[in-house]
Amino acid sequence: MSKPAAIVGQIILYGAFAVFIGYFATFPRYRQIPDDAALIKLSMSHLGDRECRKRTAEELEKMPRNMRAPLECPRERSDIKLEVDLDGEKLFSTVMHPTGLSKDGVSTIYKRFELKAGSYRLTVRMNDNLIKPGFNYIKEEQVTLKPGRVLVIDFNPDKGGLFFRQ
Repeated sequence: MSKPAAIVGQIILYGAFAVFIGYFATFPRYRQIPDDAALIKLSMSHLGDRECRKRTAEELEKMPRNMRAPLECPRERSDIKLEVDLDGEKLFSTVMHPTGLSKDGVSTIYKRFELKAGSYRLTVRMNDNLIKPGFNYIKEEQVTLKPGRVLVIDFNPDKGGLFFRQ
C-alpha cells in the first residue's frame, strides 16, 4: 500500500474514533437524580468526647506526687449518637464508632437521601459523649429543597456545631 493511502486511512479511522468518543461523552444524558428531586447529604467527621472521670481523694493519695492528675481520661473516644428528623418523623438514626486500633480516631459518616423538592422541617441531633444523656448539639431549621440542588449537613465546632449548607 502506498504512503498517501495509509495516511488517508489513518485519518478516517482516527476521525471515526473521535466521533465515537465525542458522541458517548455527551449522550445519553446522565442524571444523578430525577428532575423533580433534591438531595440531602449527611457528611461529617468528628472526634467523640473523652469519657473522663474525677479521681477520688483516696486514689490521688495512693499515687506518686508527680502522677496526681485530678482527672482520669482514657485514650478511647466516645461513640457519637446522631439522629435526623424530617417533618417530625425519623429519617435516620445511627451510632458512629471511633476509628483506630485504640478507638481514639474520628467517627465518620456519609449518607445521602433523595427527596422530592419542597419545603421541610429538618432537625439534626448529635451527642458526642454518651455518658451524658440527651443531645449536646441540636440544629432545627425550615429548609427549602430546590430541584436538582443538594443540601449538606455538616459539623464544625468552630461554627457552633451542626450546620446546613446549600
